[in-house]
Amino acid sequence: MKVRKAVIPAAGLGTRVLPATKSIPKEMLPIVDRPAIHYIVEEAVRSGITDILIITSRGKSSLEDYFDRAPELEARLLASGKDALYRDVLAPTELANIQYIRQKETKGLGHAVLCAREFVGNEPFAVLYGDDVIISPPDSPATGELVRAYEKYGKAVVGIKEVTPQQILRYSSLAVSPLEERVFSVTDMVEKPAPHEVLSLYSILGRCVLPPEIFDILSQTPPGAGGEIQLTDAMYILARTTGMTGVDYLGKRYDMGNKLGIMEASVEVALRHPEIGGEFREYLKKLAQTL
Repeated sequence: MKVRKAVIPAAGLGTRVLPATKSIPKEMLPIVDRPAIHYIVEEAVRSGITDILIITSRGKSSLEDYFDRAPELEARLLASGKDALYRDVLAPTELANIQYIRQKETKGLGHAVLCAREFVGNEPFAVLYGDDVIISPPDSPATGELVRAYEKYGKAVVGIKEVTPQQILRYSSLAVSPLEERVFSVTDMVEKPAPHEVLSLYSILGRCVLPPEIFDILSQTPPGAGGEIQLTDAMYILARTTGMTGVDYLGKRYDMGNKLGIMEASVEVALRHPEIGGEFREYLKKLAQTL
């Protein structure tokens, strides 16, 4: 079945980026001139997704505002002859059919995904973590790579990357075996493994495509770490029963819930920006000489 729906969990408190996230959702933090959520939604659309559900929480109405029309601003830009800016402002409103639902309590990523059950229905769907911006080659959006793997192998698909031995202790460790270039069979996983429990240095990072059966699993999943319903606990069951597919996607992931990740994304996107890229590169060269 074709994957046409996506869920973006964006209800987290952003505690790693306080105090900024006291009033600005981390998903709205800018990467040059667009907020992080724009890059995530755009990736979904480039991957063939037509319907998107964003899971929000109180204090995050700015996400909805960003993808809504702004008639007064649009009229002012047109009246001033700023047609290019007008098109930039209008573009987010035309990306996809976007809906919203609030996660009234922060009960974990698994609970957030469970909130999407009515929206998804009996279809496979993509999950794009609201913390993670992935910048990919134009013809290979990360979610699109996962969608193609789902359509080929018919199993849940997780976006994976190899991490350091130190990082794997904070992430999930996967048992993998190769199927084709950058595509693996996933048959087991350990969340936040002890050193002796590490299965490989591959971990789930930022993206997955899930079958609708995940909702029945989540509804029976007890609270795990932090008293929250963990999506990885449900994925563990899938890995050990039907198995999953892992795709080492081409793009680079930036953790927008992390101060360093935000700065890396801003710098690297700015270097490729058509308007400021050249000047910014020269600025960095001069700055590097003083370090």
